[in-house]
Amino acid sequence: MKVSPTAYDDAFRTLLNDCSELIIPVVNEVFGEHYTGKEKIIFGVNEHFFNQNVDNVKKVITDSSFIIIATNGVQKRYHIECQSTADDSMLVRIFEYDAQIALDSGNIADNVLTVTFPHSAVIFLRHTRETPNEMLIRMITPGGTTEYLVPVVKVQKYGLEEIFSKRLLFFIPFHIFSHESNLAKYNSDEVKLQKLCEEYSYIRIKLDDLQKAGEVSEFTKSAVCAMTNHVLALIARKYQRVQKGAGNSRLKY
Repeated sequence: MKVSPTAYDDAFRTLLNDCSELIIPVVNEVFGEHYTGKEKIIFGVNEHFFNQNVDNVKKVITDSSFIIIATNGVQKRYHIECQSTADDSMLVRIFEYDAQIALDSGNIADNVLTVTFPHSAVIFLRHTRETPNEMLIRMITPGGTTEYLVPVVKVQKYGLEEIFSKRLLFFIPFHIFSHESNLAKYNSDEVKLQKLCEEYSYIRIKLDDLQKAGEVSEFTKSAVCAMTNHVLALIARKYQRVQKGAGNSRLKY
């Protein structure tokens, strides 16, 4: 089975659209905010078109662009990209998206164009030693130099205890990436495979407990489970024993 280059991005967008409240703890974690979960989220347009020349228009799709309106009325716009692997064009694409997002909400008054860039970050599902903890966009303009940081989130660094303690349920579908390099071993070692299955049983129990406690809805739990099963099946597609073993422990929804 060939995996679409956007397969994991699609899972990210699906969860974001179906369970938008789960992005709040992610924003808190990435940007150091202190949202409570009672805030309003307004999503922006994710499709943008760039005129490269008279006959060529490029369409780009951002993973997420949204405004969070705090309970005190303060608004902030955020832009988060989900990337399965790092590549040299990431910063260029972040800047392109940020500039277009800023233009979309810009205004002209008294011959002054005012644009507000979003708070942007990248979530890497895979990372290496060379993957930075943050990136920088620097703009040198006739009026001076300005720059802003783009935080980097490395999903593989988050263990299940941290995910649940910080309510980063958005990361659960991508937890399997922390095991990706060992899947061949799990496929040939029953003991190691059983430990993987136990992790997914643990996830199922924790999600059930959160639902029973009223902290997540049945719909949200089902969406997280569905995306978890989807990503797990894609990652383990070459390993029949892992698929069968983990399949028996897959999250019910």
